[in-house]
Amino acid sequence: MNYRFFTIASVMLLLAVVILAGCTSTTGATQAGGTSTSSGNPGPGGGNVTSMQNGPPSGMSFNGTAPGGAGPGGQPGPGGNSTTMGNAPSGSAPSGGMGAGGSGGPGSNSGASAYTFNGTYTLNGGTATKTGQTYTSATKDVSGVYVTNSGVLTLINPTITTSGDSSSNDASSFYGLNAAVLVNQGSTMTIKGGTIASTGSGANGVISTGTGSSATLSDVTITASGGGAHGVMATLGGNITLTDVNIATTGESGAPLATDRGGGVITVTRGTFESTGLRSPGIYSTGIISVKDATIDAEPGAAVIEGFNSISLDNTSLSGGSSTSDCVMIYQSMSGDASEGTGTFTMNGGSLTATGGPLFFVTNTHGVVNLKGATVTTSGSLIRAAASQWGTTGENGGIVTFSADGETLAGNVTADSISSIDVNLENGSTLTGAINPAALTLDATSTWTVTGDSVLTSLSDAGGISGTNITNINGNGHMVTYDASLAANSALDGKTYTLSGSGMLKPA
Repeated sequence: MNYRFFTIASVMLLLAVVILAGCTSTTGATQAGGTSTSSGNPGPGGGNVTSMQNGPPSGMSFNGTAPGGAGPGGQPGPGGNSTTMGNAPSGSAPSGGMGAGGSGGPGSNSGASAYTFNGTYTLNGGTATKTGQTYTSATKDVSGVYVTNSGVLTLINPTITTSGDSSSNDASSFYGLNAAVLVNQGSTMTIKGGTIASTGSGANGVISTGTGSSATLSDVTITASGGGAHGVMATLGGNITLTDVNIATTGESGAPLATDRGGGVITVTRGTFESTGLRSPGIYSTGIISVKDATIDAEPGAAVIEGFNSISLDNTSLSGGSSTSDCVMIYQSMSGDASEGTGTFTMNGGSLTATGGPLFFVTNTHGVVNLKGATVTTSGSLIRAAASQWGTTGENGGIVTFSADGETLAGNVTADSISSIDVNLENGSTLTGAINPAALTLDATSTWTVTGDSVLTSLSDAGGISGTNITNINGNGHMVTYDASLAANSALDGKTYTLSGSGMLKPA
């Protein structure tokens, strides 16, 4: 499954230099960049600004290296209706494939400071509350609503619609260029009710970017149909909180719930989240994403974790996967979007359904999976760990630590020669499937039903072994082998054991 498809020989980006229009009120709010039916702040001559006089002209392209760390900063730009963000991060160009976030990293001169950010309605510092307003933008790189410079904005039942394309998918994914709603520079956005719809490429529904920036939404419907357009996204330490929000994405590489470069935090309570576009998982995490009491359905892979990040689900329904994609994927792309380290998937209650492909696939990283009391449905493969297109050949296998608490599991467990899997079953968990190979730990209440000849790297089963009989592994006439030379198998003493229901466990 290929979620990151950028090339890195050179990164070509289009810089948008936005021609400013409108003026700043005493609270910093402006109207620009499209058409708004809301009552704006006074423009020149005392009238309300309802449209932007000139759209952004074409910029220049250049080669560069990718940013490597610090979040955006800086001061508002001139004119009051747009801001240019601060110094660009430094670093080297990323490598890897394609992800939900877009193509490659911006150049050293194309961090946030290289882009002018603009909105049909812009709150540049200060505090404002708007009720029942409509914000529309059809202009490239212009958001419907933009909050910056520690602004605090509350929108009640807004209608926000954008159709312009982004001049840079990277800037859209990392810094929020062209988002329908953009919150940055330590600003706070609250939206209660209403709708947000974007149709342009790289037009995320809502993005919160930078430490201290936050967006809180309740009872909002979001649709995003362009390529590289996510429903909501947090980057560079931004925070998003959703309650009773419904999101649907239909474009390629557009997840309803996503974080990207520099990570972020997304917290969800209730709601429905659906993606139907190619390479568009329901959740894409390069940060911390927690979901409770919600429904998530993706026609491609259901969830992706990149690097040292996590997804936690509580009483949530998650489904996805296809013949060419996995339900839940944990990987490291080496693109620089996510810190290297262990990715963690945790699920308590709810349901997890693979409609094709492995339920869990781990490659080029260490993945930890914890399931407790969830209803699990597979398409024949439970866990697969193997090398893929990311990382250094021969060193890019997957390492999986899988724990099941009170789970009924079916499907095969497989690892290639440079990968490893540890499976721990406890508190009445059952596994039906073949294992080739993995380390298996069973407590006295858990069982394994073997469906094909299998290989265990190690077996820990103190509660099920009695003499040379094993009572909690049903062999079904199959042969299971283990490596008697490993210290982890010393308790087996190199013996051959009879499995319940026929079948044998013997040294390889």
